[in-house]
Amino acid sequence: MTRSGADLALLLLGGYRTLVDAVTAELAAGGHDDVRPVHDFAMRAIADGADNASELGRRLAVSKQAAAKTIAVLSERGYVRRGTDPQDARRKRIEVTPLGWEVMHRGEAIFDSLRRDWARRIGAEELATLERQLAVLVGGAPVTPEAAGRAALD
Repeated sequence: MTRSGADLALLLLGGYRTLVDAVTAELAAGGHDDVRPVHDFAMRAIADGADNASELGRRLAVSKQAAAKTIAVLSERGYVRRGTDPQDARRKRIEVTPLGWEVMHRGEAIFDSLRRDWARRIGAEELATLERQLAVLVGGAPVTPEAAGRAALD
């Protein structure tokens, strides 16, 4: 059976959705039913230095207003907080809270568990080959969480 380019895109998207949906469901079962993939992408961008709505918007390729809404949701849920900039007391910066870090680390552990499951299902070497081939096809640098966040928002 010959597959089309669209079939390939759907398979790749299906793999992504399978992993992300499983992580989201497991986080929900663990008491974090309010976490969505875009929240993780935003927290990772914040942890990597996007400490205000303008910068978060740039990194996620969304408007400053959309970024501000995401920050408000994350803040309300206790995953990020606004703090004073140590170099400029007038400036408020956003930082990931211990709860936010906990959720991100838990998500990483779930992804690792899912990867081990996939390795058991198709074989560790087959999975390693798939990963190497995908790296060749998409380039040497992995997609950043910010780029994945943009895709999730599209």
